Formats: sequence, C-alpha cells, structure tokens
Amino acid sequence: MSGIALPAVATPGGAYTPVVLHKGLAYVSAQLPRDNGEVCGFGKVGGNLTLEQAQHFARLSALQCLAALASAVGGEDRIERLLKVTGYVVAAPGFVQLSAVVDGASLCFQEVLGARGQHARTTLGVAELPRGVAVEIEILAAVKAE
Repeated sequence: MSGIALPAVATPGGAYTPVVLHKGLAYVSAQLPRDNGEVCGFGKVGGNLTLEQAQHFARLSALQCLAALASAVGGEDRIERLLKVTGYVVAAPGFVQLSAVVDGASLCFQEVLGARGQHARTTLGVAELPRGVAVEIEILAAVKAE
C-alpha cells in the first residue's frame, strides 16, 4: 500500500450503514471531511473557501471513504478496485470548477490504491450538504472474494 494511514471510521450520522456489501460490490455511504475525527470544511467553495481548501476537504472525505471500506472488507488489500466516485460540492454562485474540487478525492484514491484507485466519476453541485460542509464523497468498489 501507499503508507498513508487511514483515519478512524466515522460513526454514521443517521439511520444508515457506512458500507453495504453485495455480490462483490461495496457501496460506501457518502463521507464528510474529518480532521482528527472532527467534521470540518464548512461553507461554500468560491465563497469562504478556496479551490485548494475544498480539494483538501475532498481528500479528507476520500480518506474517510477508504477507512470505512477497508474496515468493512477486512483491509485495504481486499479492495480490488474503485469503480465509481460521486462528489457533491456546495459552491458559491458563479463557481464552476466543481470537477477540480473532486480531483482532490480522485488523486487521493490513486495515491493510496495506485491503478486500483482509478475510477469513473460524477461531480454534482448542490445547495447544501449535511452539517454545512462544502464537500461530500461516496464510492462504489469491487472487493475480492474471501
């Protein structure tokens, strides 16, 4: 692996499970950015947050996704590859670099997983996200059979 330490798995903020495993696929619930276990990255990109800050928060969200996934499947080595990443971004009016924000997550996945971290992706601009964060990331992954 990359040598990047994954954070602790976040406790769900609602009535859902962090990861659902089904027939070799892992559906990872969208994860908020956390720094030392604390939710962070509040606001709007292009407003009170810069592109670079938002990319950092996307990276933190990606690490939370990987932590949840690795925990659910029994370790990073059981992750066969990422299939799809969906990034949600809260942006100020006129900010259109949404894809560049989610690059922070995509590059993180590739840094941690190498070629297994390459993926298809959708980026969406939204009005608001849970707890007022600016970025939220979810993933779909293929996992190795036991």
